[in-house]
Amino acid sequence: MTDHDELDDDLPGGPQAFIDRREVPTRAGLICPDVRGSSSAHTIESRKSEFEGLAGAIRLDIVFSEVLKVREIKPATFLGGGHVETLAQRVKNDDIDLLLVDAALTPIQQRNLEKETGAKVLDRTALILEIFGERAATREGVLQVELAHLNYQKSRLVRSWTHLERQRGSGGLGFMGGPGETQIESDRRQLTDRIVLLEDRLEKVKKTRAQQRRQRDDTPFPIVALVGYTNAGKSSLFNALTGAGVFAENLLFATLDTTVRKLQLPHGREVMISDTVGFVADLPTDLVAAFRATLEEVVDADVILHVRDIANNDHLAQALDVLKVLGDLGVSPETTPVIEVWNKIDLLAPVADGDDPLLASVSPAGKVAAVVQVSAKTGQGLDELKLAVETALADKSRTYHVHVPHSAGSDIGWLHAHSEIISRDEPNEQGSGYVVRVEPRQKAAFLERFNGRIGSVEA
Repeated sequence: MTDHDELDDDLPGGPQAFIDRREVPTRAGLICPDVRGSSSAHTIESRKSEFEGLAGAIRLDIVFSEVLKVREIKPATFLGGGHVETLAQRVKNDDIDLLLVDAALTPIQQRNLEKETGAKVLDRTALILEIFGERAATREGVLQVELAHLNYQKSRLVRSWTHLERQRGSGGLGFMGGPGETQIESDRRQLTDRIVLLEDRLEKVKKTRAQQRRQRDDTPFPIVALVGYTNAGKSSLFNALTGAGVFAENLLFATLDTTVRKLQLPHGREVMISDTVGFVADLPTDLVAAFRATLEEVVDADVILHVRDIANNDHLAQALDVLKVLGDLGVSPETTPVIEVWNKIDLLAPVADGDDPLLASVSPAGKVAAVVQVSAKTGQGLDELKLAVETALADKSRTYHVHVPHSAGSDIGWLHAHSEIISRDEPNEQGSGYVVRVEPRQKAAFLERFNGRIGSVEA
């Protein structure tokens, strides 16, 4: 039995809490509010396009998609009265089941819009939660999504279900309240109990991950993490570099669960490279918190590859959104080298002879160790990318010359397991000398174990 099987679909947080999963796709209308005076690095056109991409990531029949000018946000409905009336008529004429609004709606605004238009209304956060719910494949991913989903629903329990005003007595599966307990009180209690249970299970997952990371730290392989805006081509790049068969489609949030593979660099050095969940503007706080265990792959990385869809007109704003999430995670380019990977150069228009290179005016977002232009589709630039990773790792790691006596066989085993042996001197009566490369996370253990036997150190 899976974790979802343990939760009745009719209870708050069940798998079908937001969108009806009928054979016939839900007919939906998309609204992208353009609020006067609001500041955003993204253009309204790019925001609309991205929201359409989000809606297209799940089974919906998009009937219309419009930008609505909003002079001021109305506390009751977010949109002005005229817009609400127009939407209500559109819902009736086009038989719309669902309205998606590219904004963070309050529970009251959501409830009033549903009442005025006669359609179910979901905001940006709810839509992203819905996508994550469909994409999660592993047990951990399902738990993370469900936890974020329940926390979201708990905050707006007042309007989520039409049966909330009924009262029921005790008895029946899952109902523990006594006579007179209202439906909303019972649902809130069940939500809270379920949240506590999920948090406990995720804590166990976190401990397991920590143990796995400790085991991985005992290996000499550096960790290279792919990060980037959703649909920037991370999984395609991951597949191109490693030959893996990770799901890679032109969909937002095609990847939710971290995948790790071994990759050999040009001069024989091996690294572990991980593909991670994509970022997006205004990613819900609950989702960032729920997926923190997964994103710790990024926190622990030795090198970060920040993948940018350089063919997207909005790539700079997307890159800044990624840097914001990295900053929230505590990742700094001051301590972890960041290589910007400008992906999808095959989609750029060719440059005529004598013209300036198309990307000459493009700058990295923040401090980077290198910039590499690639095409995951054609393979262009992949060799240069591997070399850049190798250079970044070499700049970060240290090379030591250490002496090991013949009697210390366990020390030789330690060097093979925890460092990269570059060369070995001819053995003599005292033992053998080794030139080894040690990653920063192994440095303390290395210096303690071989104290007094390190003959020379190179930067």
